[in-house]
Amino acid sequence: MAAQNSFDIVSKFDPQELRNAIDQTMREVGTRFDLKDSKTDIEQEDDKLVINTSDDMTLRAVHDILESKAVRREISLKVFDYQKEEDASGGRIRQEVKLRQGLNDDMAKQISKDIRSEFKKVKPQIQGDLIRVTAKSRDDLQEVMAKVKAADYDLPLQFTNYR
Repeated sequence: MAAQNSFDIVSKFDPQELRNAIDQTMREVGTRFDLKDSKTDIEQEDDKLVINTSDDMTLRAVHDILESKAVRREISLKVFDYQKEEDASGGRIRQEVKLRQGLNDDMAKQISKDIRSEFKKVKPQIQGDLIRVTAKSRDDLQEVMAKVKAADYDLPLQFTNYR
Protein backbone atom coordinates (compact mmCIF):
# COMPACT_ATOMS: atom_id res chain seq x y z
CA MET A 1 0.00 0.00 0.00
CA ALA A 2 1.32 3.42 -0.94
CA ALA A 3 2.00 5.90 1.83
CA GLN A 4 -0.50 8.67 2.39
CA ASN A 5 0.70 12.26 2.08
CA SER A 6 -1.00 15.04 4.00
CA PHE A 7 -0.99 18.65 5.09
CA ASP A 8 -3.07 20.80 7.44
CA ILE A 9 -5.00 23.96 6.64
CA VAL A 10 -4.99 26.32 9.63
CA SER A 11 -5.76 29.95 10.34
CA LYS A 12 -3.43 31.53 12.86
CA PHE A 13 -0.90 34.30 13.32
CA ASP A 14 2.18 34.80 15.47
CA PRO A 15 1.09 36.77 18.57
CA GLN A 16 4.62 38.05 19.16
CA GLU A 17 4.77 39.51 15.66
CA LEU A 18 1.41 41.20 16.28
CA ARG A 19 2.74 42.64 19.55
CA ASN A 20 5.81 43.94 17.69
CA ALA A 21 3.59 45.53 15.01
CA ILE A 22 1.52 47.25 17.73
CA ASP A 23 4.66 48.51 19.47
CA GLN A 24 6.05 49.89 16.21
CA THR A 25 2.69 51.54 15.50
CA MET A 26 2.65 53.21 18.92
CA ARG A 27 6.23 54.40 18.43
CA GLU A 28 5.39 55.94 15.05
CA VAL A 29 2.21 57.56 16.38
CA GLY A 30 4.28 59.11 19.18
CA THR A 31 6.83 60.59 16.78
CA ARG A 32 4.63 61.73 13.87
CA PHE A 33 3.91 65.46 14.02
CA ASP A 34 0.24 65.18 13.09
CA LEU A 35 -0.46 62.38 15.59
CA LYS A 36 1.86 63.27 18.47
CA ASP A 37 -0.71 65.09 20.64
CA SER A 38 -3.63 62.73 19.94
CA LYS A 39 -2.94 60.58 23.02
CA THR A 40 -3.67 57.45 21.01
CA ASP A 41 -3.59 54.13 22.82
CA ILE A 42 -3.80 50.55 21.50
CA GLU A 43 -4.58 47.88 24.08
CA GLN A 44 -4.19 44.21 23.21
CA GLU A 45 -6.39 41.61 24.83
CA ASP A 46 -6.57 37.90 24.02
CA ASP A 47 -8.69 38.05 20.89
CA LYS A 48 -9.07 41.77 20.22
CA LEU A 49 -7.39 45.17 20.10
CA VAL A 50 -8.94 48.36 21.44
CA ILE A 51 -7.86 51.60 19.74
CA ASN A 52 -8.63 54.77 21.72
CA THR A 53 -7.85 58.06 19.99
CA SER A 54 -8.95 61.67 19.66
CA ASP A 55 -10.85 61.79 16.35
CA ASP A 56 -11.85 59.96 13.19
CA MET A 57 -8.93 61.21 11.10
CA THR A 58 -6.42 60.00 13.67
CA LEU A 59 -8.19 56.63 13.82
CA ARG A 60 -7.82 56.21 10.03
CA ALA A 61 -4.12 57.11 10.26
CA VAL A 62 -3.61 54.56 13.06
CA HIS A 63 -5.35 51.90 10.90
CA ASP A 64 -2.98 52.65 8.02
CA ILE A 65 0.11 52.52 10.21
CA LEU A 66 -0.98 49.32 11.98
CA GLU A 67 -1.76 47.60 8.69
CA SER A 68 1.56 48.60 7.14
CA LYS A 69 3.48 47.33 10.19
CA ALA A 70 1.48 44.07 10.18
CA VAL A 71 2.20 43.46 6.49
CA ARG A 72 5.92 43.99 7.06
CA ARG A 73 5.77 41.36 9.80
CA GLU A 74 3.94 38.92 7.50
CA ILE A 75 0.60 39.14 9.30
CA SER A 76 -2.33 38.98 6.90
CA LEU A 77 -4.74 41.91 6.95
CA LYS A 78 -7.59 39.38 7.05
CA VAL A 79 -6.70 38.92 10.73
CA PHE A 80 -8.21 42.33 11.57
CA ASP A 81 -12.00 42.53 11.87
CA TYR A 82 -12.81 46.21 12.49
CA GLN A 83 -15.92 46.76 14.58
CA LYS A 84 -18.10 49.87 14.72
CA GLU A 85 -16.54 53.04 16.14
CA GLU A 86 -17.88 54.12 19.53
CA ASP A 87 -17.81 57.41 21.38
CA ALA A 88 -15.59 57.28 24.46
CA SER A 89 -15.35 59.65 27.40
CA GLY A 90 -13.78 63.05 26.85
CA GLY A 91 -14.95 63.36 23.23
CA ARG A 92 -12.67 60.56 22.09
CA ILE A 93 -13.28 57.62 19.77
CA ARG A 94 -12.82 53.95 20.62
CA GLN A 95 -12.85 51.04 18.21
CA GLU A 96 -12.54 47.33 18.82
CA VAL A 97 -10.61 45.25 16.31
CA LYS A 98 -11.35 41.54 16.67
CA LEU A 99 -8.51 39.20 15.77
CA ARG A 100 -9.55 36.29 13.56
CA GLN A 101 -7.76 33.07 14.36
CA GLY A 102 -8.79 29.45 13.96
CA LEU A 103 -11.25 27.91 11.57
CA ASN A 104 -14.85 28.06 12.75
CA ASP A 105 -17.16 25.18 11.87
CA ASP A 106 -18.93 26.94 9.00
CA MET A 107 -15.71 28.03 7.30
CA ALA A 108 -14.11 24.59 7.77
CA LYS A 109 -17.18 22.90 6.24
CA GLN A 110 -17.14 25.33 3.30
CA ILE A 111 -13.44 24.77 2.57
CA SER A 112 -13.84 21.00 2.95
CA LYS A 113 -16.85 21.00 0.62
CA ASP A 114 -14.96 23.06 -1.98
CA ILE A 115 -12.02 20.64 -1.88
CA ARG A 116 -14.27 17.56 -2.14
CA SER A 117 -16.21 18.93 -5.10
CA GLU A 118 -13.10 19.78 -7.09
CA PHE A 119 -10.68 16.97 -6.21
CA LYS A 120 -11.97 13.40 -6.14
CA LYS A 121 -8.69 11.73 -5.07
CA VAL A 122 -8.21 13.99 -2.05
CA LYS A 123 -9.79 13.46 1.38
CA PRO A 124 -10.28 16.51 3.68
CA GLN A 125 -11.08 15.89 7.36
CA ILE A 126 -12.11 18.55 9.86
CA GLN A 127 -10.17 18.09 13.11
CA GLY A 128 -11.04 20.83 15.57
CA ASP A 129 -9.79 24.14 14.20
CA LEU A 130 -7.79 22.65 11.31
CA ILE A 131 -8.48 20.65 8.18
CA ARG A 132 -6.24 17.68 7.44
CA VAL A 133 -6.05 16.95 3.70
CA THR A 134 -4.72 13.52 2.65
CA ALA A 135 -3.97 11.98 -0.72
CA LYS A 136 -1.68 9.38 -2.27
CA SER A 137 -0.08 11.87 -4.65
CA ARG A 138 1.84 14.95 -3.55
CA ASP A 139 0.90 16.56 -6.85
CA ASP A 140 -2.77 16.38 -5.89
CA LEU A 141 -1.98 18.03 -2.56
CA GLN A 142 -0.08 20.83 -4.27
CA GLU A 143 -3.03 21.41 -6.60
CA VAL A 144 -5.32 21.66 -3.56
CA MET A 145 -2.94 24.18 -1.96
CA ALA A 146 -2.92 26.30 -5.11
CA LYS A 147 -6.71 26.18 -5.37
CA VAL A 148 -7.24 27.13 -1.70
CA LYS A 149 -4.73 30.00 -2.02
CA ALA A 150 -6.54 31.26 -5.12
CA ALA A 151 -9.96 31.13 -3.42
CA ASP A 152 -10.77 34.27 -1.46
CA TYR A 153 -11.85 33.19 2.01
CA ASP A 154 -12.40 35.70 4.83
CA LEU A 155 -9.65 34.13 6.94
CA PRO A 156 -5.89 34.07 6.51
CA LEU A 157 -5.05 30.44 5.71
CA GLN A 158 -1.70 28.70 6.16
CA PHE A 159 -0.55 25.22 5.22
CA THR A 160 1.38 23.30 7.87
CA ASN A 161 2.57 19.79 8.55
CA TYR A 162 3.22 18.92 4.89
CA ARG A 163 4.31 15.26 4.73
